[in-house]
Amino acid sequence: MAGLNWVLDRSKFLSLAEARQLLDTARELAETASLYGHRTPVRDYFIIHLALATGLRVMEIAELNCGDLFIDEFYTALIVRRGKGGKKRPVWFGTEFKQHYENYLDWKQANDEPVGPDDPLFLSSNTGKHMTTRAIEKAFKRVAARAGLPEHFSIHSLRHTYACQLYRASGYNLRLVQKQLGHSRSQTTEVYADVMMPEIKKALDRMYR
Repeated sequence: MAGLNWVLDRSKFLSLAEARQLLDTARELAETASLYGHRTPVRDYFIIHLALATGLRVMEIAELNCGDLFIDEFYTALIVRRGKGGKKRPVWFGTEFKQHYENYLDWKQANDEPVGPDDPLFLSSNTGKHMTTRAIEKAFKRVAARAGLPEHFSIHSLRHTYACQLYRASGYNLRLVQKQLGHSRSQTTEVYADVMMPEIKKALDRMYR
């Protein structure tokens, strides 16, 4: 997304209905897996929810440690320590994901996974280190296939989905989207304004009615 001529088309992000279907499918798979002591779907569910709730790049997801998420009465955010261009930034998230994170940490502890500040949030069962970006992509593809989503979607599609939905939910606050995504230039973020024009048209049509 470096070039200013880059265009976001409909094939690059999920609709709201598709995003809900993906998250619901991930949750159902995780709930069933938990009954039999299977770990992978539980982890996959949290990966999907994290991506939809924060819009992180896949490399940013892969590098997260347990101590990079901060939760208290006034502060619910995570820290991206090495974003694009090596930049550090906070990313805020909502109450529903906060609860999921707390449950996920409890699950990790119950399954004897380390949860110290410097321990991987997503632990590879093969290496005992951080999951790779390729493994995270495969996790997304597993759930997306079960949800019946088109094959062209990727884990990065969830970043675009997050941006579009945040832009809409925030009342078209482009600056907020820019800060959450970690874009250095507002022009990069403006692609989401362009793709959400139908939503803006609906709002304009409702004016004075």
